[in-house]
Amino acid sequence: MDRGTGTSQPLEPVERHQPSFSLGNRLSRVGWGLCWLLLARWTPPPLHRWRCMLLRLWGAEIGRGARIYGSVRVWHPANLEVGEGSVLGPRVRCYNQGRIRIGRSVVVSQDASLCASTHDVADPLFPLRLRPIRIEDHAWVAAEAFVGPGVRVGTGAVLGARGVAMRDLAPWTFFSGNPAQPLKLRPPLQE
Repeated sequence: MDRGTGTSQPLEPVERHQPSFSLGNRLSRVGWGLCWLLLARWTPPPLHRWRCMLLRLWGAEIGRGARIYGSVRVWHPANLEVGEGSVLGPRVRCYNQGRIRIGRSVVVSQDASLCASTHDVADPLFPLRLRPIRIEDHAWVAAEAFVGPGVRVGTGAVLGARGVAMRDLAPWTFFSGNPAQPLKLRPPLQE
């Protein structure tokens, strides 16, 4: 019975959709979350090697000399690649349903968010769409910045504090704002 008109109308069939991730995937993520909580989240900052080892055990590719803080949140370690000498600072969120590749000597500063998935808003079932992120060598994602699905942060690019990157960022350029806009060129670093 329709409340508004007082007439009864047949109900349309409800389409059921499958979960975006298998039961095995969800159980693995629960196990990962417990492992990080019990063995890494509380550890003091200097224990980067220990936290990197745990991530590797769960399928992440972590380069030598990488520094990952205990308050970092990684959704799925097997979808994370961090290059040599790179840093994931305090409270960084890697929402990596899709793959996140971070190059060498990259800094992702405190409270930054990396989101490698979105939803198809044109589909009534709103299915998940994986959109990998790539942050190339010597880039810097500053404090509280957001890197959106499918974005490539070019070599040496800088996304300023609280900047929002929803499109690719050109190499060796400073960006700021929401949406991120180029401000000026950054001189290439000498290795």
